[in-house]
Amino acid sequence: MNINLHSVIGELVANNYKTAQVFKTYKVDFCCNGNRTLIDLKKTDDIDLEKLIEDLEKVTSEVVDLDTQFKSWPLDLLTDYIEKTYHRYIEHKVPVIKEYLNKVCDVHGRDDNELYKIQEIFNASSEDLLQHMAKEEQILFPYIRKMVENEERGFSFQPPMFGSVKNPIHMMMEEHSTEGDRYKMIASLSNDYTPPAKACNTYMVVYAMLKEFEEKLHAHIHLENNILFPGAITFEQSIIHQQN
Repeated sequence: MNINLHSVIGELVANNYKTAQVFKTYKVDFCCNGNRTLIDLKKTDDIDLEKLIEDLEKVTSEVVDLDTQFKSWPLDLLTDYIEKTYHRYIEHKVPVIKEYLNKVCDVHGRDDNELYKIQEIFNASSEDLLQHMAKEEQILFPYIRKMVENEERGFSFQPPMFGSVKNPIHMMMEEHSTEGDRYKMIASLSNDYTPPAKACNTYMVVYAMLKEFEEKLHAHIHLENNILFPGAITFEQSIIHQQN
């Protein structure tokens, strides 16, 4: 993989998901702000770009597991994978994390006021995420699957009621950006999910769960923003072009 200052961050992760861990180490947002180039980081981040590129080249020179090559997957398979892996994870984890946050806030909230703010942000985020996933599962993903099915069966293209797949995708990406900002705030309030020295086991567990939740959410958003969504737009455009 040719990596240079003009390489687009999201495209690097899309081509080799192992680069995601490198960007995470450097605290570079590769999902919600994946449209930036490496040189753009000079304007906003204090990063040694030569060292970053060296680290990226190192991981991309390694053999990549086949199951990380999501870019080569059919779009309908990718929607199924996202639903079964990430949507189910969020649906399962949200009530568990809420329960732990409630306990920690009840015991430690008076001394650690940031816990209440973390709880407030997480509750708002989880409510919006559940609505967000419902829109994907009921509107966007069925349309993507239908496009693939119609193309395979040779059926003519039928424009959706929302005009183009670009329209719901634009909305989904805006919502992704909101969630990215929220978890930056949670990470900051929690000192990058580092519990204080006096923390009890429940305190430590809830921070560990929040950290894992953020990591899963970033991977989820990356698959959609940088692979599924561009693929769906390109696929729709190719079908329209073929029929014109």
